[in-house]
Amino acid sequence: MKRGDDANRDSDGEGMNSASRSVSTSLAFTLTALIFYIPANTFPFMTMELYGSRTSATIWSGVVALADSGAWLIAAVIFLASIVIPLIKLFVLLYLSLTAHQPANTRLKLQLLHAVEIIGRWSMLDIFLLAVLVAIMKLWPWTSVQPEIGSWMFALVVIFTMLASGSFDSKILTEKKHE
Repeated sequence: MKRGDDANRDSDGEGMNSASRSVSTSLAFTLTALIFYIPANTFPFMTMELYGSRTSATIWSGVVALADSGAWLIAAVIFLASIVIPLIKLFVLLYLSLTAHQPANTRLKLQLLHAVEIIGRWSMLDIFLLAVLVAIMKLWPWTSVQPEIGSWMFALVVIFTMLASGSFDSKILTEKKHE
């Protein structure tokens, strides 16, 4: 037996199958994304300079500023796409990873996984919006926009969430359990 084989054995001494390994991998990526989610939403997302005045903003302060200025629709989209939906996706992936080996609620789990995959197409919306904002602001010589640590943390949240979702093998939800 090779040295690394012990790491791939479950409690019964049998090797982990690829579906079980996918759950462990998905769980690791999900937990990593959850860890990055906190600084992504607490550290400044970007710094804007307009007419010599610099302002740093977190995602939340940006949502509040947009709502205060009357841009409710944009504020709602950013709030949902940047704060609510990523958190829901992470909790769904966490739930799926922790309960994948339990045969209960298989249909619900498959529906949740399908929903996460559909929502995943919008994962890069915030990064895209930041890129558009930076491009627009470059048109004016008296303005500048710089991504801050929060945007990099948010990009890591998106990447690890995509990895978690992509590594989760849905076959484990439909496998027949052998007693």
